Amino acid sequence: MYNRLIVSASVLVLGYVITALGSKILRNILKRISGNTKTQTDDYIFKVLLETLRPLGIAISTFASWKILQINNIAGVNETILGLFKFILLILIVRLINRIILRLISSWAQRIDDNAVSTMIKSLSPMVRAAIWSIGVVFYLNNMGVQMAALWALLSAGGIGAGLALKEPVQEFFEYITILLDKPFQNGQFIHIDGVWAKVERVGVRSTRMRSINGEIIVMSNSNLTNGVISNYAEMESRRLVHKIGVVYDTKHSEMKKIPELMKNIVSRTENAIFDRCHFINFGESSLDFELVYYIPTNDYLLAMNAQQQINLEIMNEFEREGIEFAFPTRTIQVQNNL
Repeated sequence: MYNRLIVSASVLVLGYVITALGSKILRNILKRISGNTKTQTDDYIFKVLLETLRPLGIAISTFASWKILQINNIAGVNETILGLFKFILLILIVRLINRIILRLISSWAQRIDDNAVSTMIKSLSPMVRAAIWSIGVVFYLNNMGVQMAALWALLSAGGIGAGLALKEPVQEFFEYITILLDKPFQNGQFIHIDGVWAKVERVGVRSTRMRSINGEIIVMSNSNLTNGVISNYAEMESRRLVHKIGVVYDTKHSEMKKIPELMKNIVSRTENAIFDRCHFINFGESSLDFELVYYIPTNDYLLAMNAQQQINLEIMNEFEREGIEFAFPTRTIQVQNNL
């Protein structure tokens, strides 16, 4: 008994010494290797590796020392010690793998120039962490002799129930991935969808937060956004505006011929407006109709409205000066007296 105690203590001390010396030697070697690289990722990986090596060595040395003692199994003490040792190994190894993989994901995301894709990659980190822990726990339970058939049946039933319960959140998450990859819009852009005019403030995992032109916050699910027709005004290089202008039937032929040229001059001298065409297009029920088309070479909504307002006011001014009257809906009724 005393011999086993001496050997056990010797193994314990020797294991601690080897762990300390090995950590120090490995630290110097890894420090030289990382000094020859420009990235910080390898420095981090070496750091977490050394942080894991010390407690791992201590745990192995302690368990080996316990095994040498060969103490009689009293009330399942040996099984408890073995289970605790495996549990410590599980925590250390899974934690090491998690930290390394998450660091690699973060490093990969930082190297991508596309901010949307980078955000998506970072958002996958919690899922990756949970998956690694789940795999580690399954391996631990299997190694501890737990009957996995019943566990798999339970997980399958639970998975079906969770799948039904999480159907909509999972769908919204994949719609979020679609928005990030397809990029129909991004944060800060002004869009129109289903009668809503708003500026995108934040694209979330389940919904997108927007601020309408009236100032209130609008929260819309990602599935509604991807399934709808989106008008993205941030991607618009210019606006094409079409106006119908009607004049009265009493307008003279000479005045009618002047109107296209008047429209051209008005649009041409307006800032942020480019004239396209103006034509007499229709004999309406109560008006002679002209169609004016011009472009606003900007995606700024306020500048476009300012230009449109100035053009409208100038048209009123020119028509007043030329004596041209705007038409409004009228109807003439002729009554015949047959008596």
